[in-house]
Amino acid sequence: MDGIGITVLGSGSSGNSLLLSVNGESVLVDAGFSRKEMLARLATAEIDPAQVSALLLTHDHSDHVKGARVLANHLDIPTFTTAITFKTLESKKLIGGIVELFTPGAEFEAGPFNVRSFAVPHDALEPVGFVFSPIGENSPKVGVATDLGHVNNLVKARLAECDALVLECNHDIAMLRASDRAISLKRRIMGRFGHLNNDDSMEALADLLNPNSKHLILYHLSGDCNDPELVAEIAEARLEELGRSDVELAIAPRDEPSETLWVRAD
Repeated sequence: MDGIGITVLGSGSSGNSLLLSVNGESVLVDAGFSRKEMLARLATAEIDPAQVSALLLTHDHSDHVKGARVLANHLDIPTFTTAITFKTLESKKLIGGIVELFTPGAEFEAGPFNVRSFAVPHDALEPVGFVFSPIGENSPKVGVATDLGHVNNLVKARLAECDALVLECNHDIAMLRASDRAISLKRRIMGRFGHLNNDDSMEALADLLNPNSKHLILYHLSGDCNDPELVAEIAEARLEELGRSDVELAIAPRDEPSETLWVRAD
């Protein structure tokens, strides 16, 4: 096994999706772009859609599920989601024809992965994060928490097990406050069930990084209330402060796929 490949297809309020791969088989986490755009981004990343064997949904918000139904049906793959999220998406005709239900906290197999789900604090109906490891292997592990208002003890416990983290770093507080967004939206984003700000994301790293941590991908950056260069600067400083300059940092791109990052076991 060459490890787990992580390819971010795009991340931000306009759409979120990432691909995890092992031995030539892949799963998607979220499908927040149209089918046409999802397929185009897979092509840009030189990923054969035929290798995608499952779609997992973190929650029901449109920037995570826009292409979920048409893409899953096009690829003839199962969609893994919670019962409440399924019912909501089914009522909106946004879910594929093959569905595998799980409860938050459950462990299950999806494609080449063993998946451990966990609840996250976000203002969706039943939002979850995931920890992925190859079936039959204890490591490497990749933790994914895309949308969360704060990092609670459960999130810490699950993500602190991982060799690589995909963690939300949504907004700079000052930029959000100075933006022309409605006050109600600002309050929602900054609330404990909104989105993780830069400062809280950096603070959480003290609890999330472990001796085996190798990679940190900061995800779901706001297009108008954050800046990738700012995030890279503060994250590099934080990793140095924690004595973890050995952790490879990446900022998830909004408009194009990332290069595939490979996470390997020790």
